[in-house]
Amino acid sequence: MTATNVNLIGLTREVYKGLPTTLCAGCGHNSITNHLIKALYEYGVAPHMLAKMSGIGCSSKTPAYFVEQAHGFNGVHGRMPSAATGAKVANRDLIVLGISGDGDTASIGLGQYVHMLRRNVDLTYIVENNGVYGLTKGQFSATADTGSKQKNGAVNEYATIDVCGLAVELGATFVARSFSGDGKQLVPLLEAALSHRGTAVLDIVSPCVTFNDHVGSTKSYSYVKEHGFLLHTPDFIRGSEEIVVDYEPGAVQDIEFEDGSHIVLRKLEREYDVTDRIGALRTIGETRARGELVTGLLYVDTGVPDLCEREHLPKTPLAQLKEEELRIGRDDWAKLMAV
Repeated sequence: MTATNVNLIGLTREVYKGLPTTLCAGCGHNSITNHLIKALYEYGVAPHMLAKMSGIGCSSKTPAYFVEQAHGFNGVHGRMPSAATGAKVANRDLIVLGISGDGDTASIGLGQYVHMLRRNVDLTYIVENNGVYGLTKGQFSATADTGSKQKNGAVNEYATIDVCGLAVELGATFVARSFSGDGKQLVPLLEAALSHRGTAVLDIVSPCVTFNDHVGSTKSYSYVKEHGFLLHTPDFIRGSEEIVVDYEPGAVQDIEFEDGSHIVLRKLEREYDVTDRIGALRTIGETRARGELVTGLLYVDTGVPDLCEREHLPKTPLAQLKEEELRIGRDDWAKLMAV
């Protein structure tokens, strides 16, 4: 077997595949799965160190379709962030990957989502965002844009919950938006998110071909193609590898992560500072007001400690500590009771 057939930990791409999909043909979620397989393979994730977490919904089926040998947990509707937090706290060596949807995140799971953000739990959180409830026949979800239409002509009159805006506002330290059909942009964003220490949110617009791919939808294939606003095209280079890159002329912004990994942004349409939190919120709001879908890395902050660091958890995973290491002694207990 030649080196070109395996990744940096010696595994083939076949190892990163899962069961055959049961989603509708053409569903954007299936494209995301393919991009995930490529990103996990190229990044070199060991299957036994990957924990795939999900809730309920079309999106929550996705973990079954990649890395069959990894750990997997399908939680209660909207409660995946709690399960993911518990997994990370119990074993901080795990790579925790949460797959959610717009309903699972922005409706029933909104409370769980915002507290995961403010705690900066070290995980990658993907929102497969199609703006509708696909399992219950296409009603508007909380991420549907104001003024967008259902197939039957009904118009959404409610304000949009922007999961990226919330993420920046409430403490996520890596926030990006992309489109299920743009693997050139999405794969390096996924790899950078896996490398990031802290909460990495990726809002991925993923058209529902059954209920939300028609004229009047703002999350259809045609709408994204016509209204996409590209901030930049990212490249990802692992810090452990020799960096040899041939860039096109133009301004370049190099972001270094705590473990030495980098994400390099080639500027295309405008100057944009991904470390400017207020600027990120302004860009999200302004582009939404213009009816545009802004994609790319919106915000990153590599200097904020994650939940395990803030709570001073030991480097050894809690799941691996012995009982005598976890049980408090009588003298220490007496001192605590005397306080």
